[in-house]
Amino acid sequence: MLGYLQMNIGIYQSAASLSALERWQDAVSQNIGASQVPGYRQRTVTFSAQDNGQFNLGSSAQAGSESAQPASFPTATGGISFKAGETQPTGRPFDMAIQSSGFFKVQMPDGSTAYTRDGSFSESADGTLVNSSGYPVLSEGGAPIVLSTTGGTFTVTQDGVVSQGDTQLGRLSVTSFSNTAGLTPISGGMLVAGPNAGATATEHPGVLQGYIESSNVSPLFEMVNLVQVSRVYEANQRVITNADQQTQKTMDALG
Repeated sequence: MLGYLQMNIGIYQSAASLSALERWQDAVSQNIGASQVPGYRQRTVTFSAQDNGQFNLGSSAQAGSESAQPASFPTATGGISFKAGETQPTGRPFDMAIQSSGFFKVQMPDGSTAYTRDGSFSESADGTLVNSSGYPVLSEGGAPIVLSTTGGTFTVTQDGVVSQGDTQLGRLSVTSFSNTAGLTPISGGMLVAGPNAGATATEHPGVLQGYIESSNVSPLFEMVNLVQVSRVYEANQRVITNADQQTQKTMDALG
């Protein structure tokens, strides 16, 4: 019966491993799919063992005794890598990259705000500066930046001051966070900030006009991860299959 119990623990542990591996696979697939999105931040997964009770090695063993062993199960925790991507020149006046740790602020359709490192901006039909999803880019005063109808050369200083000709249109809102764990990823490579994110205005954002920051994802590295996920997944499936077969043999022997 001891072997039977250990086999069942092994099945549960391998099943937990499969669940953790599926989460890793989801993160890797998302990274590969978004590797060409400017400013995208790599999704990460860390693994740890979580104790979930004890199992006894003898028929008379009690929980907490020397013969009782902890039952540990693997678990996966998702995260985000905030390592900067490469800065690439484009020569387009509406493209911008940030040299600091800050994020551009954009206005969502429901009026809420989101944050992004993707500075591939453009001018909308009504003259508003918008991001790649068509959402208005906000100034430090919280209002969308609207281009002048009189025209003029569009310029942005490293401090984020936006001008068109001799007319100053506002200063880009660039926000830094003291607790990046409080940021939640959403579609389009954007992030939303929770109340514990510690948002503060970036005094010297280091905005570069005519540049774009690439994602911080290495497609080759993610492909290697995908192969590793597949191999470990198959190994755990074999463990479950073998344990299930041994359990069936034990049950048959017991009648």
